[in-house]
Amino acid sequence: MGPMIVSAAKSKVTIDGDIVDGIQSIDFKVRRRQADVESVGWGERIGVESGQVIVTGTLRVSSMFKKLDDLLYMEVPDSYNMVAELNKGDELVKKITFDECYLDDKSFEMTANGVALTVYNFTATRAREE
Repeated sequence: MGPMIVSAAKSKVTIDGDIVDGIQSIDFKVRRRQADVESVGWGERIGVESGQVIVTGTLRVSSMFKKLDDLLYMEVPDSYNMVAELNKGDELVKKITFDECYLDDKSFEMTANGVALTVYNFTATRAREE
């Protein structure tokens, strides 16, 4: 099987069903906490003990996305669900659902040569890839 090439121009990201206009990129990392199980009298591990799965990610959006700004500044933050639909042409290749997301922070940048860019960092309870 060859590489799965998806088109950023044809793919989309939605937050609670609202399309994120101006999406430039999305990246995420899924990490499982684990600890080595050490053997007595040997200099190597005999296994691992698995723990919590941690999902972190970043959205980069041209200009800004008001819904995320509103969520970030809430006194008691609400969670949101996010879906990334990765397409090859008009064909859906993969769907990634991020459940119970919370915003960690945002940064804003505007240069003389370009369009404003807002970077939103988030965590999620889980990422489901279909």
